[in-house]
Amino acid sequence: MKRNIVFLLLLLVGKAIGQNTPESYPSDVASIEKAGVPKGEIIKFTFENSKIFPGTTREVSIYIPAQYDGKKPACVYVNQDGIQWKAPTVFDNLIHQKEMPVTIGVFITPGQVKAQNADLALNRFNRSYEYDGLGDNYARFLLEEVLPEVEKQKSSNGRAIILSKNGNDRAIGGSSSGAVCAFTAAWEKPQEFSRVFSAIGTYVGLRGADRYDILVRKHEPKLLRIFLQDGSNDLNIYAGDWWKANETMERALSFAGYDVKHVWGEGGHNGQHGTAVFADAMRWLWRDYPKKIEAGQSKNQFLKDILIENEDWELVGEKYGFTEGTAVNAKGEVFFQDIPNSKTYKINAAGKPEVYVEDAKKASGTTFGPDGQMLTITGGWSQPPTKQIHQYGADGKFIKALTEETPGNDISIANNGNIYITQPDGREKPSKLLLLRPNGDKVILDEGLKFANGLCFSPDQTQLYVTESASHWVWVYSILPDGTLTNKQKFGWLHVRDTDENAWSDGIKCDRDGRIYVTSLSGIQVMDQLGRVNAIVPLPKTKGQVSNLCFGGPNFDTIYASVHDKVYKRKVKVKGANNFDMPNKPTAPRL
Repeated sequence: MKRNIVFLLLLLVGKAIGQNTPESYPSDVASIEKAGVPKGEIIKFTFENSKIFPGTTREVSIYIPAQYDGKKPACVYVNQDGIQWKAPTVFDNLIHQKEMPVTIGVFITPGQVKAQNADLALNRFNRSYEYDGLGDNYARFLLEEVLPEVEKQKSSNGRAIILSKNGNDRAIGGSSSGAVCAFTAAWEKPQEFSRVFSAIGTYVGLRGADRYDILVRKHEPKLLRIFLQDGSNDLNIYAGDWWKANETMERALSFAGYDVKHVWGEGGHNGQHGTAVFADAMRWLWRDYPKKIEAGQSKNQFLKDILIENEDWELVGEKYGFTEGTAVNAKGEVFFQDIPNSKTYKINAAGKPEVYVEDAKKASGTTFGPDGQMLTITGGWSQPPTKQIHQYGADGKFIKALTEETPGNDISIANNGNIYITQPDGREKPSKLLLLRPNGDKVILDEGLKFANGLCFSPDQTQLYVTESASHWVWVYSILPDGTLTNKQKFGWLHVRDTDENAWSDGIKCDRDGRIYVTSLSGIQVMDQLGRVNAIVPLPKTKGQVSNLCFGGPNFDTIYASVHDKVYKRKVKVKGANNFDMPNKPTAPRL
């Protein structure tokens, strides 16, 4: 027993000594200057005109390889925290050996807001705000401000600097917070940055990066290739455990089907191991270039059950004011509203939108009954204000207004003829849920939600789901035989982007298996029957968020989504549950 205790004490002391032992790594041959290898040059400038990070100043260093002739766009590598990793020497050697393409390096220091009186005050250090925060601020800073400024510079012999705009030609990297910054830029703009080098990455709870491993697992895979490095003696402090966070990121990326490589060591929170592996990371990230990086296959069963391999979003129409009210009739024909231009569109047999109602009174919500008749609801945005439910025949001709002074945002008619309406009254005031019975009776079902927006029925039409735009919740109600509601509950927990105060959920639909599709600022968030977001499907970037969706086509197996000024479609494996269908009981969920 005594001998075992002594052995354990020696083991612990040995580990403690090992943590303080200087790290030693073999040098990659590409990180050593060599005779006969053409050397690139480095030019510098100060950048202090940012509108995204106002008041900041920083130094930008540009590495221009000797092989660059200034006649065509070069590949790009962007690094945070300035020049690291012996990068110029590595680039000289790897470009000379044709192990990476001709690449211009852009090395950027974090911003500082200079104190007005340096003797009395410190500068404001912007590194954590710029690097640790989620969202697209830093990516836009690079794309809109820094890289255009880089292209204004010239080499010492007058060569122009022309940077490729193709994401497949761009890599980005950094260490610690600079690493998570690099990942964030690529995550937000994968079409702009496809290759990521991450050393001792700060995927912990400083400004939300601890959420990445979950988001990676839920999102449809992006066109990214990632190299991760970390050591088992990295930081373990108030914000989290860097070593375990990097392990978790690697497992999440592998689960989600990404082309990811990791190199783990025993080092601490420093750049020694990163410097040792940087050359090999560049070889791996640029391997098989110029072949395009492809998205892998996620192990997320929800995504696999919904999405068809190699099917992507296809543009249906564009240049609208604001698209909403996406809906389908019993034939599978799809309709949507252009609210500002007060028109209802129908997607014709050729797949092109055509005007269906010339003056829709700026309707927003749209629904169809089993007889093919269309109901729309107006919110009072037209001039003069119209706050009515409008009924149209199956031929698109106006029949009558079902109600007066009934403004609303979304509308759905159940198989039994009951009509449900969301009635928000601004973002701050409580909303109402209304029921309009076939006999004309109007019933206030509930009050108090923060901007009640979209609504839909479960496939068996026993439950009503309602999105609350000004929060991250989707609410659920049980529908009683008389059409009223009970058992109100916060049900769906939605992801909120770091740059937003709420998910801004909008349209909502179910498929026949009971999955719930919610449009939001993050894209389409797909919940199971327990209200858990299992998958997130982003849409192509446009002027605003995805506002609504429906399942259209003859088999109701194509998602049509309205996205601000555009409408997209995508063929999927699942079929929509329609309000005009006979209710069907879906399979029980996995608990």
